[in-house]
Amino acid sequence: MKNLFYLNKYFVKYKWHLLLGIVFVTLSNYFKVLIPQEIRKALDFVYDSLQASEGTAISEIPTEQLFKFSITVIGFSAMMGVFMYLMRQTIIVMSRLIEYDLRKEIFTNYEAQDINFFKRWKTGDLMSRVSEDVSKVRMYLGPAILYGINLSTMTCIVLIAMYQVSPKLMLYTLIPLPFLSISIYIVSRMINKRSELIQKQLARLTSISQEVFSGIRIVKSYSKEKQFGEFFETETNLYKDKSMDLAKVNALFFPLMIMLISLSSLLTIYIGGILVNKGEISNGHIAEFIIYVNYLTWPFTAVGWIASIIQQADASQKRINEILEITPAIKNMNADNYPVRGKIEFRNVSFNYPDTGIQAMKNVSFVLEPGEKLMLLGKTASGKTTLADLLLRMYDVHEGEILIDGKDIRTHNLDIIRREIGYVPQDVFLFSDNIENNIIFGNDNEDVSRVEEFAEYASVHKDILDLPEGYKTMVGERGVTLSGGQKQRVSIARAFIKEPKIIIMDDSLSAVDTKTENTILNYLNTMLQNKTAILITHRLFKNLDIDKIIVLDEGKIVEMGTHKELYSNKSFYYELVEQQSLEEIT
Repeated sequence: MKNLFYLNKYFVKYKWHLLLGIVFVTLSNYFKVLIPQEIRKALDFVYDSLQASEGTAISEIPTEQLFKFSITVIGFSAMMGVFMYLMRQTIIVMSRLIEYDLRKEIFTNYEAQDINFFKRWKTGDLMSRVSEDVSKVRMYLGPAILYGINLSTMTCIVLIAMYQVSPKLMLYTLIPLPFLSISIYIVSRMINKRSELIQKQLARLTSISQEVFSGIRIVKSYSKEKQFGEFFETETNLYKDKSMDLAKVNALFFPLMIMLISLSSLLTIYIGGILVNKGEISNGHIAEFIIYVNYLTWPFTAVGWIASIIQQADASQKRINEILEITPAIKNMNADNYPVRGKIEFRNVSFNYPDTGIQAMKNVSFVLEPGEKLMLLGKTASGKTTLADLLLRMYDVHEGEILIDGKDIRTHNLDIIRREIGYVPQDVFLFSDNIENNIIFGNDNEDVSRVEEFAEYASVHKDILDLPEGYKTMVGERGVTLSGGQKQRVSIARAFIKEPKIIIMDDSLSAVDTKTENTILNYLNTMLQNKTAILITHRLFKNLDIDKIIVLDEGKIVEMGTHKELYSNKSFYYELVEQQSLEEIT
């Protein structure tokens, strides 16, 4: 259970739920144990009445006393039921509260992780930990603890009651229990190993499903449904086999426990009969003992079930702890609130991707004053998108430093920096929501009054009005119902509605036609007047007022200057301009 120790902080947080639950369980079991004593008194009263006057019919026994016994038993049962209800309202409610807190903690941990974390871990695996694994843990927090407390308190109270009647009979009744404990220890270890294998296989199934459904267009276009179906069936059979192994262990374990508990009942009747003949106990005591043994049947039978739940929860918590113990590489070390002017400076910046070791940037240096516009050009894999990721602080540089307003980005308030950067990524992502909500996602105030205005700036307003429900049209998962160009323009509107100090557009006009591109560029000249802008592109934007152009190649700056300066160099930039001019003519 060492992995479950992590949850102790939650037990401290909800200590009153737990403590009151223990009290209610104890009181419920106390009244439950009083019932057999009243039944014993009633049986002894009937037996003594028959013995006192031979030939007396049962119908002639005083009913007033039997009625009192009945009322007492009903009263104890009612009190037992009340406290049983209260114990569920405390312990089970506590488990749900902890389940909520744990899921929130895991989700918050996911959000705090850097981009490299999500490259190493599969989405399906992460989903499995926050859903299936937390559900397994909740079974420990609620039912396992509830029945564990019930087992402990019931056993103590029943043993005290048994001892008061006959220590000798109690000893014989408990003979099978040590064997039960040994079997629990052996089987619980087997359950733990099998549970961990099952959870890993379940995470694999979730990952496969998520990956296939996310790439369903590729799967269908290559007609690979049958192959993926067979592959998924193979993995499902592995999950079934592992689950069957666990089921076989449980199937052997529970009958074994029931047999040992039944043996206790037989010993009670046999030894109890001998003690009655000796006059050490009464007939009613045998009935009382049998009820006590039956009381212990479920708790001790539940030991195996509880052990199974705890072992499964321990295996799941181990997987959860594995994630929670990962410290985010990017941490916000500043909580101050201050304005951002928009000056950007790269000083001898070099960066290697931590997962591959590939060097993406080599000694990059440049300065952008507030309000200046930079066009970033280069071949594929030249480091353009990496520069944007570093400026957003998705990664930290390995050498050199990035300054914003003259201050190292690592010492800035990360929330403020990201809030003041409007980013239009190359890989556009839209949420499974309506278009209006996707646009105002970029606005912390969620003010919808200017949504249409910024959609107009992004040249997507008319497209939206042509949709069945306009701005309330649902775009589907990842914006699947929109075209590539429409998704890009909605993403542009989302970035601009923030009205940030810095704009980064990463090849964000690649999916639009020339006419739409010119319309957007005309708006950009107005929108970008007082903003620092970095435009990452493969083609030139002649309609934009650009202050500086940088050409990257293999992570290094090979050209930097104005259009006139670079064109006169007759190098990469010159070739790009000539090639684009030729394409426009043809």
